[in-house]
Amino acid sequence: MNYLLDSNIIIYSAKPANNFLREFIVKNNPKISALSYLEVLGYHNLNNNEKKYFEIFFNTSGLLEISKGILDEAVKLRQKQKMTIGDAIIAGTAIKDNLTLVTRNAKDFIRIKELKLFNPFE
Repeated sequence: MNYLLDSNIIIYSAKPANNFLREFIVKNNPKISALSYLEVLGYHNLNNNEKKYFEIFFNTSGLLEISKGILDEAVKLRQKQKMTIGDAIIAGTAIKDNLTLVTRNAKDFIRIKELKLFNPFE
């Protein structure tokens, strides 16, 4: 199965208690949206250890650019229902590239019928 990590999973993976997430990431080599790069590294309150972890994480991950096709999917999703731009881009990326979205916030995406979801915390 091919996966796309939601930003919250990347953030949770930095916590020592969530070794199972790091193992999942190593085993499955999931895709990462360029939006997650912005959301995670752009957070203004990162400490030095977190910043270093995330920089290494993103330098060793394959980032997916936000293409016109992804934007078109995101637009369609936002036209159907109210959702944040970030969630629409993440969901649009997963749909366009036929990826299962790995997220702890499945409730944010549950109404999108064409989107496959996986919550590793359940």
